[in-house]
Amino acid sequence: MQVNAQVNPGEMMQLFNNTFKGVIFDLDGTLVSSSLDFTALKLAIACPLDRDILTFIDSLPIAQAKSAMDIIEQAELTDANNATRLNGALALLDFLLLQQIPMAIVTRNSRLAASIKIDRNELPIELVYTRDDGPAKPDPTSLNRIANLWQIEPEKIAYVGDHLYDVEAANRAGMQSVLLNFDKPKRYQYQANFVFRDLQQLLQAIPSISLCA
Repeated sequence: MQVNAQVNPGEMMQLFNNTFKGVIFDLDGTLVSSSLDFTALKLAIACPLDRDILTFIDSLPIAQAKSAMDIIEQAELTDANNATRLNGALALLDFLLLQQIPMAIVTRNSRLAASIKIDRNELPIELVYTRDDGPAKPDPTSLNRIANLWQIEPEKIAYVGDHLYDVEAANRAGMQSVLLNFDKPKRYQYQANFVFRDLQQLLQAIPSISLCA
């Protein structure tokens, strides 16, 4: 079932709060900004525009794949050194920390690029899976590994992202898919369990829990 931001806020808060015991985030376009131009990158390595860029690179001969990946990784590092934290990211992460909700990041970035973005933007998340750690999204392998590590049922974990691959990965893992659309409706958002405008609206949808004894 998809839950849009337009539903009754009280009902949405109660439903969302009762759905998760852990939260996994995408990185680019979800917690931090990204200026990667995938159309330009695909043209640079002769990847068809309708193909996934990582899948395309995996299909190339070894030498050609290395050359293509070098181009991608250089662009990622430039992007990493310019990435900024998105509005609402720190407030949401701090809230989840206070509630002792386990958090992780699963990204298609390289480990180095992801580390730079996380460190530069002081994101308080230590558990990170990149494409260097397992199959890239929309493959659900990394999500499944985190669920096993946490020993939490997948349906009690929310995966938050801004792309079709995020929704597909969450759905394949049996998790709650949470899509951020930034006021730009997406043709695939009906596939998500929850749709929010941004991280700030997502935080507002989670009822505050008193920390006072």
